[in-house]
Amino acid sequence: MLFELSSRDQSTLALVDCNNFYASCERVFNPKLRNKPVVVLSNNDGCAIARSREAKALGIAMGQPFFEWEKLVALHGIQVLSANFALYGDMSRRVMEVLKEFSPEIEIYSIDEAFLSLDRMDIDLEEYGHRIKQRVYQCTGIPVSVGISRTKTLAKVANHLAKDKSLGSLCLLDETATDRWLAVIPTQELWGIGRKKSAWLAGQGVLNALQLKNAPDAWVREHLSVMTLRTVYELRGIPCQALEDGASSKKSVATTRSFAEAVTDKGELGSLVASFVAMAAEKMRAQGSAARVIQVFVQSSPFRSDYYSNSAVGKVPYGEGYTPRLMAMTRGLLGRIFRPGVAYKRAGVILMDLVRADIEVSDLFAGRRYNEREARLMAVVDRLEGDVCWGPELLAWGTVGRQEKRTPKFTTRWQEVLRV
Repeated sequence: MLFELSSRDQSTLALVDCNNFYASCERVFNPKLRNKPVVVLSNNDGCAIARSREAKALGIAMGQPFFEWEKLVALHGIQVLSANFALYGDMSRRVMEVLKEFSPEIEIYSIDEAFLSLDRMDIDLEEYGHRIKQRVYQCTGIPVSVGISRTKTLAKVANHLAKDKSLGSLCLLDETATDRWLAVIPTQELWGIGRKKSAWLAGQGVLNALQLKNAPDAWVREHLSVMTLRTVYELRGIPCQALEDGASSKKSVATTRSFAEAVTDKGELGSLVASFVAMAAEKMRAQGSAARVIQVFVQSSPFRSDYYSNSAVGKVPYGEGYTPRLMAMTRGLLGRIFRPGVAYKRAGVILMDLVRADIEVSDLFAGRRYNEREARLMAVVDRLEGDVCWGPELLAWGTVGRQEKRTPKFTTRWQEVLRV
């Protein structure tokens, strides 16, 4: 077989997706932003990474540089904010905790999306979707849309329609009703069908999801891919993607940043890279992993004639999760690729080949992971959620991103709790 079909051929899934999540998080603590165009900028306040529905209507595109639409700000009263990832991450956690009230089986798909299993629930599922929506809003202030169907792909379709048509919740279980909706969904809106593939399909006369659903298996396999054939099967209501228990562990963790101002000093660049590895290590430990490979990369501006880009990789046979030793490794790797006189605009650290940190190393000569004392220290550091600054990081403060318009970290820092 090309792939293994799920044994639960009559499964029922809900996809819960937060509406305009970053903008919605900001509106929870500043109701004056409601019904106004809101744009959230990237780390260095350079481009749009999130837009409210009102901002999208003004034609501001995802990733569009700020200077290209800056004139619209005063003209339309656009509220421009710097990214507040600490706030967004904590609000996401709160939303997911509420969703666990509605199903014991949940897959956290991204910061603002989760799949829920609704198997064996003898209830009105569309009404249940509305209950989910109301409960999440009551507890967190975040508006969500709910799509319910037999497969992940169809749940995505139902969610897209629920959001686009302002339905709140939509249940697609009846095949005839589902086909009517699929006939109005362009192929490019489907999960796993990108712009390039949808353009090719349009050239073959396949313009909507219903036409793709009815395409012959052999034709899809010959001209597209097995992954596209999975999408076709899921459009037919045949599950090909099982629900994963919890948030799946990542195989790599990265922290990369563009700099507000070019960096030429090796010490300053080293401090920045040290801060990146500290952030990446914290994310890695949160999923119970240790790294066996670490990569450091640096880049200058690609718009300069003397563009420079390089990377270095180091291996740790036994896996590493202790931040000070990771910092020491990145310092050595950076020394191998640093070139004097280059104006660096971007750098990053990638922790790869992640393994479970709780499994003992079987190779007697490979070394050992951090000891019990170091593990306790890392646990304390991680609980402080960014309030600890390692020595090499101090020089990096204020260098990475401007973030001149960031709102307070209302839910994660006592000093910034909302005052009434």
